[in-house]
Amino acid sequence: MMYGWGGGIGIGGWIAMGLMMLLFWGGIVTLVILLLRGNQAGGRGFHGPPDDHSERILNERFARGEIDETELAARRAALRRRQ
Repeated sequence: MMYGWGGGIGIGGWIAMGLMMLLFWGGIVTLVILLLRGNQAGGRGFHGPPDDHSERILNERFARGEIDETELAARRAALRRRQ
């Protein structure tokens, strides 16, 4: 009997262990990258889809007084029909 390193697993076992180690660390790195990207502006992360920029711009125009309430409602309805 061999009680040292690699006793009885052969070269196939070493290759399989190496591949499993690469998969494990690759998964960890991927998870960390996805979590970090989710916190950036425009990233989806766990917070759902990014804000709808067209409605945001429409709301800003209304807040500045460029459009009135009826035009805001009409344009918002048109945007939502388009989606």
